[in-house]
Amino acid sequence: MAARKKTWQEKLTSDKGLPRVVDVPQDNRFHSGAGRMLIPAPLQVDALMRQVPRGQVTTINELRAALAERHGADFACPITTGIFAWIAAHAAEEAAAAGAKRFTPYWRTLKTGGEINPKYPGGMESVVERLRSEGHTVTVRGKRTFLDFLETNLFRGFQDR
Repeated sequence: MAARKKTWQEKLTSDKGLPRVVDVPQDNRFHSGAGRMLIPAPLQVDALMRQVPRGQVTTINELRAALAERHGADFACPITTGIFAWIAAHAAEEAAAAGAKRFTPYWRTLKTGGEINPKYPGGMESVVERLRSEGHTVTVRGKRTFLDFLETNLFRGFQDR
Protein backbone atom coordinates (compact mmCIF):
# COMPACT_ATOMS: atom_id res chain seq x y z
CA MET A 1 0.00 0.00 0.00
CA ALA A 2 1.38 3.40 -0.98
CA ALA A 3 1.96 6.02 1.68
CA ARG A 4 -0.47 8.92 1.81
CA LYS A 5 0.87 12.02 0.11
CA LYS A 6 1.47 14.92 2.51
CA THR A 7 -0.61 18.06 2.09
CA TRP A 8 1.18 21.36 1.44
CA GLN A 9 0.16 22.48 4.93
CA GLU A 10 1.81 19.38 6.40
CA LYS A 11 4.97 20.13 4.42
CA LEU A 12 4.90 23.73 5.66
CA THR A 13 4.62 22.72 9.32
CA SER A 14 7.24 19.95 9.16
CA ASP A 15 10.39 21.60 10.51
CA LYS A 16 12.76 18.59 10.36
CA GLY A 17 14.94 20.07 13.10
CA LEU A 18 15.16 23.50 11.47
CA PRO A 19 16.17 26.27 11.81
CA ARG A 20 19.82 25.38 12.02
CA VAL A 21 23.00 27.44 11.57
CA VAL A 22 25.91 25.60 9.98
CA ASP A 23 29.47 26.61 9.23
CA VAL A 24 30.32 26.73 5.53
CA PRO A 25 34.08 26.52 4.83
CA GLN A 26 35.82 28.86 2.43
CA ASP A 27 36.77 25.99 0.11
CA ASN A 28 33.25 24.61 -0.32
CA ARG A 29 31.99 23.78 -3.79
CA PHE A 30 28.27 24.12 -3.16
CA HIS A 31 27.85 27.71 -1.97
CA SER A 32 29.46 30.90 -3.19
CA GLY A 33 29.83 32.22 0.35
CA ALA A 34 31.68 31.06 3.39
CA GLY A 35 30.73 31.63 7.01
CA ARG A 36 27.71 30.84 9.14
CA MET A 37 24.72 29.84 7.01
CA LEU A 38 21.15 29.62 8.28
CA ILE A 39 18.93 26.84 7.03
CA PRO A 40 15.51 28.27 7.94
CA ALA A 41 12.36 26.41 8.90
CA PRO A 42 9.50 26.53 6.38
CA LEU A 43 7.18 28.34 8.82
CA GLN A 44 9.78 31.09 9.29
CA VAL A 45 9.80 31.81 5.57
CA ASP A 46 5.99 31.76 5.51
CA ALA A 47 5.79 34.14 8.50
CA LEU A 48 7.92 36.74 6.71
CA MET A 49 5.95 36.36 3.48
CA ARG A 50 2.74 37.05 5.43
CA GLN A 51 4.11 40.43 6.59
CA VAL A 52 4.34 41.95 3.10
CA PRO A 53 1.44 44.41 2.78
CA ARG A 54 -0.82 44.95 -0.21
CA GLY A 55 0.87 47.15 -2.81
CA GLN A 56 4.38 46.12 -1.79
CA VAL A 57 6.63 43.19 -2.63
CA THR A 58 9.73 41.46 -1.35
CA THR A 59 12.35 39.18 -2.84
CA ILE A 60 13.84 35.89 -1.74
CA ASN A 61 17.07 37.78 -1.01
CA GLU A 62 15.25 40.19 1.33
CA LEU A 63 13.76 37.22 3.16
CA ARG A 64 17.20 35.62 3.38
CA ALA A 65 18.77 38.78 4.81
CA ALA A 66 16.04 39.15 7.46
CA LEU A 67 16.29 35.49 8.45
CA ALA A 68 20.09 35.52 8.67
CA GLU A 69 20.05 38.66 10.80
CA ARG A 70 17.59 37.11 13.27
CA HIS A 71 19.82 34.09 13.76
CA GLY A 72 23.19 35.83 13.80
CA ALA A 73 24.21 34.07 10.58
CA ASP A 74 26.19 35.55 7.71
CA PHE A 75 23.60 34.45 5.17
CA ALA A 76 20.60 32.16 4.73
CA CYS A 77 20.58 29.26 2.31
CA PRO A 78 19.18 30.43 -1.04
CA ILE A 79 18.00 26.98 -2.07
CA THR A 80 15.99 26.07 1.03
CA THR A 81 14.58 29.60 1.35
CA GLY A 82 13.31 29.40 -2.24
CA ILE A 83 11.90 25.92 -1.76
CA PHE A 84 10.14 26.94 1.44
CA ALA A 85 8.63 30.01 -0.28
CA TRP A 86 7.29 27.65 -2.96
CA ILE A 87 5.84 25.34 -0.30
CA ALA A 88 4.26 28.35 1.47
CA ALA A 89 2.68 29.40 -1.83
CA HIS A 90 1.12 25.99 -2.40
CA ALA A 91 -0.02 25.78 1.24
CA ALA A 92 -1.68 29.19 0.81
CA GLU A 93 -3.56 28.03 -2.28
CA GLU A 94 -4.55 24.86 -0.47
CA ALA A 95 -5.92 26.98 2.41
CA ALA A 96 -7.77 29.28 0.00
CA ALA A 97 -9.34 26.29 -1.74
CA ALA A 98 -10.52 25.06 1.68
CA GLY A 99 -12.26 28.39 2.27
CA ALA A 100 -9.67 30.35 4.27
CA LYS A 101 -10.20 34.11 4.04
CA ARG A 102 -6.65 34.98 5.12
CA PHE A 103 -3.63 33.21 3.69
CA THR A 104 -0.04 33.99 2.73
CA PRO A 105 0.12 36.51 -0.14
CA TYR A 106 2.82 34.54 -1.92
CA TRP A 107 2.54 36.50 -5.19
CA ARG A 108 4.23 39.40 -3.37
CA THR A 109 7.46 37.39 -2.95
CA LEU A 110 9.59 37.65 -6.06
CA LYS A 111 12.80 36.10 -7.24
CA THR A 112 16.07 38.06 -7.29
CA GLY A 113 15.88 41.26 -9.33
CA GLY A 114 12.09 41.38 -9.17
CA GLU A 115 11.50 38.40 -11.42
CA ILE A 116 8.07 36.84 -11.03
CA ASN A 117 8.14 33.19 -10.03
CA PRO A 118 6.38 31.11 -12.72
CA LYS A 119 6.36 28.05 -10.43
CA TYR A 120 3.87 29.55 -8.00
CA PRO A 121 0.31 28.14 -8.06
CA GLY A 122 -1.62 29.14 -11.16
CA GLY A 123 1.56 29.94 -13.06
CA MET A 124 2.79 33.24 -14.40
CA GLU A 125 -0.60 34.55 -15.55
CA SER A 126 -2.20 34.10 -12.14
CA VAL A 127 0.67 35.79 -10.29
CA VAL A 128 0.76 38.70 -12.76
CA GLU A 129 -3.01 39.15 -12.43
CA ARG A 130 -2.77 39.32 -8.63
CA LEU A 131 0.10 41.81 -8.77
CA ARG A 132 -1.74 44.01 -11.28
CA SER A 133 -4.85 43.94 -9.08
CA GLU A 134 -2.67 45.52 -6.36
CA GLY A 135 -1.50 48.31 -8.69
CA HIS A 136 1.79 46.88 -9.95
CA THR A 137 3.00 46.85 -13.54
CA VAL A 138 5.19 44.20 -15.11
CA THR A 139 7.51 43.90 -18.09
CA VAL A 140 8.25 40.80 -20.13
CA ARG A 141 11.90 40.39 -21.14
CA GLY A 142 12.28 37.38 -23.37
CA LYS A 143 10.79 34.42 -21.50
CA ARG A 144 10.99 36.10 -18.10
CA THR A 145 8.63 38.58 -16.43
CA PHE A 146 9.71 41.28 -13.98
CA LEU A 147 7.94 43.71 -11.68
CA ASP A 148 8.45 47.34 -12.69
CA PHE A 149 9.73 49.80 -10.07
CA LEU A 150 11.00 47.09 -7.73
CA GLU A 151 12.93 49.44 -5.44
CA THR A 152 9.93 51.78 -5.08
CA ASN A 153 7.66 48.90 -4.03
CA LEU A 154 10.14 46.86 -1.97
CA PHE A 155 9.08 46.00 1.58
CA ARG A 156 11.88 45.79 4.14
CA GLY A 157 10.02 46.32 7.42
CA PHE A 158 10.06 42.75 8.68
CA GLN A 159 9.17 42.40 12.35
CA ASP A 160 9.96 39.62 14.79
CA ARG A 161 6.75 37.84 15.65
